Amino acid sequence: QVQLIESGGGLVQAGGSLRLSCAASGRTVSSYTMGWFRQAPGKEREFVAAIIWSGDNSYYADSVKGRFTMSRDNAKNTGTLQMNSLKPEDTAVYYCAVTRGRIRRVDDYDYWGQGTQVTVSS
Repeated sequence: QVQLIESGGGLVQAGGSLRLSCAASGRTVSSYTMGWFRQAPGKEREFVAAIIWSGDNSYYADSVKGRFTMSRDNAKNTGTLQMNSLKPEDTAVYYCAVTRGRIRRVDDYDYWGQGTQVTVSS
């Protein structure tokens, strides 16, 4: 079993930045792709970003490309999502998850955190 805990969410003004962290425990996630998803009220959970096990390649939703950057530290069993130039439409609960499957599909992720709220005011 893998437990994932997100942190770093909060309230920020438009144009500001936040850094989300995901800490894994239970066993190493170094062989998993780590991803971030978000879910706004009344909307489906959507892919935000993912980084493969080695950290060599990362993938982003078009809506965040150029603003968000994902990284990971396998030695510490952690991942981060640096979010810059935040917009009100980025407001959502952000979830960390890991998978050995397809990186953009919610259903392919095996383990999920509880989520952290990000609110961007205009």
